[in-house]
Amino acid sequence: MPEDIESLIVACIPSLRRYARGLTGDPDHADDLVQDTLERAWGGYGRWRRRGQLRAWMFSIMHNQFVDGLRAQQRRAEMDTGGVLPEGVARPTQTDELELRDLDRHLSHLGPELRAVLLLVAVESFSYKEAAGVLGVPVGTVMSRLSRARQRLAALLEGGNTESAPAVTGLRRVK
Repeated sequence: MPEDIESLIVACIPSLRRYARGLTGDPDHADDLVQDTLERAWGGYGRWRRRGQLRAWMFSIMHNQFVDGLRAQQRRAEMDTGGVLPEGVARPTQTDELELRDLDRHLSHLGPELRAVLLLVAVESFSYKEAAGVLGVPVGTVMSRLSRARQRLAALLEGGNTESAPAVTGLRRVK
């Protein structure tokens, strides 16, 4: 692997870690996800072939790894016929940043699709087109999910719940 590509991949690690922590809510699981992503990127470098931004390609790998992990976890839970299902991941506590903790807690209440779009666009500064490429969905879907994610997050931050948040707000009739 050329040294310049290696340095580009390494430069993506901080934003990959941030995205992974936002997706998983668990630092250890996030680190595992980043490591799996880097392993796939190193091994699959030949498939990239400079057809787009390396960063977006790596985020696509991570997103696919995360979704595959969720699916595998659901299958394991469905196959477990005897006993109690495992409890959810315990979230870390942060006593010095209450607002950050609340935001993190509210993000965990969003579904994985909404959380992923919100993190890519709002935190990682991906364009709608780039986020659509990472997630493998149309740009309109990214825009729709982002709107719903912002509305639900705003309702949660105001003390409401996601179920009572209006599905669509601020629409006006256009002739």
